[in-house]
Amino acid sequence: MTSTTLSTSGEYLDALWRDYTAITPQAARIHALFAARGETIVNDHVALRTYARPGIGLDALARPFLSRGWEPRDDYRFRDKHLRARYFQHADRTLPKVFISELLVEELSAAAGAAIDELVGRLPAGFGERDDLPYAGRPWPIDHTTYARLLDESEYAAWVAAFGFRVNHFTVDVGRLRTLDGLDAVNALVAGAGVELNRAGGLIKGTPAERLEQSSTCADAVDVTFTDGVHRVPSCYYEFARRYPLPDGELFQGFVPTSADKLFESTDVRRGG
Repeated sequence: MTSTTLSTSGEYLDALWRDYTAITPQAARIHALFAARGETIVNDHVALRTYARPGIGLDALARPFLSRGWEPRDDYRFRDKHLRARYFQHADRTLPKVFISELLVEELSAAAGAAIDELVGRLPAGFGERDDLPYAGRPWPIDHTTYARLLDESEYAAWVAAFGFRVNHFTVDVGRLRTLDGLDAVNALVAGAGVELNRAGGLIKGTPAERLEQSSTCADAVDVTFTDGVHRVPSCYYEFARRYPLPDGELFQGFVPTSADKLFESTDVRRGG
């Protein structure tokens, strides 16, 4: 199926899911855990990463979603990680929110910025206008030495360099589960199956008072082909979110920046603790 035939929101999400699971071995295992209990997973949100560079930044990644009915909501800033982000929501609330972040390259060192700009400079004209940009994969060759240098400064920068354009994680809406009551139960089920959980900031990030609790796995390490060899690199992870109602009774739909900051570490080579 080509990108031009992915006219509906559901078809587009299916394409994102196929690309995500291809480099996230744990996804099928976790799905099987829920299916064995008779659960049908509803996704709370999907997340994507990019560089804040002309033609491929947040706005470019958002374009295919905007054309399919998602609308922009809140903006966020993660100063320690040099990121900004925005989430998008569809009028059809059965569809997941889309959380897109971008790395502010100018806030990195001159060397890191030059390395990133060299990668971006290899993109063909009009690349950022592709309808399949959010799952276009890695469009540039890169050597492991460059990856390692970026990793020393920014895990996020290195991840985008290694994997390119694709969903970084899908998120289970824990509030829609019928047989598991809350994140403690979900975490116990997943950890019991031998999947490592992200402990940065605690197993559960956020509180009911903040209207959002989140946890996540640690990313699978997969073989990535660099120009100077094949190396194991953390790829994508799975997240779990439980939302709580606001005073008006409506579920909180946004995100908690302090929690999201720790969730970014789910792909960290050095693992938060």
